[in-house]
Formats: sequence, C-alpha cells, structure tokens
Amino acid sequence: MAAMSAHVRLTEAVEALLGSHSGLGVVVNGVFDSPPQRAVRPFAVIEDAVLVDWSTKDMIGREGRLAVALFEAGEDRKRLRALADRIAAAIPELPRELGEGWRIASLAFVRSRVFREGPGLCAAMVEFRVRMLQAN
Repeated sequence: MAAMSAHVRLTEAVEALLGSHSGLGVVVNGVFDSPPQRAVRPFAVIEDAVLVDWSTKDMIGREGRLAVALFEAGEDRKRLRALADRIAAAIPELPRELGEGWRIASLAFVRSRVFREGPGLCAAMVEFRVRMLQAN
C-alpha cells in the first residue's frame, strides 16, 4: 500500500479535530472534506490545501495554506463570525504527529473573512499557513 500524501494526512487530522471539537462539532451539521451533496447549514468544508515544496537535505517538506470554509443560512453574520472564531481557535490544537512520518513543523493563523454567498446565504473562510516535514 502506498504512503498517504501530506494532503490526506492533513485533511484527515483537521476533519477528526473539528468533528469532535466540543465548541464546534456539536454546533455544525458536519465537517466534510469536499462539498456535500446534501447538508443542512451550518456545515464546514476542509478545502484542499495548497502545498509547495519545503524539503530539507534529509526530509521531505511541504508548506502551504490550509483553509476551512463555513456555510450558513441567513444573513445574520454574528453566528458565522463566532463559528469562524471557534475554528481559528481549534486548528492550532491539531496533533503535531500526523502519521506515516508526517509532522507539523509550524502552524500559523493567516486570515479569516465572512462574505455573502447569495440571497439568504453567507459563508466564512479561515486560513492558516502550515509547514510539514516527513522523515525519510
């Protein structure tokens, strides 16, 4: 069986963390790794991380942006802002050891924003910079 990629390990860790997080998992109607066909808002989607090479002489490395999107019904952004703040507080709790040699070397909040998606719909995006290393 082939080793799992940095993308897979990172996404699985975020999905597990947010799905079981006491301040978030019980408030949203699901945490998904791709947009769901049917889901009742609010829900979260872990966007596919944009990763680039960050290797060293003796370790494979990836650096990039990790983003979690939140989708909410209604145009009252107060609750959505609170959910985005919970994600911003939760992501730094990711385990540093992700498995198959992958380890988070650093993780930093970059930005968040709330925006209108359409009539009666709004969304938020919370982004982090992540640096990962895998021992050879």
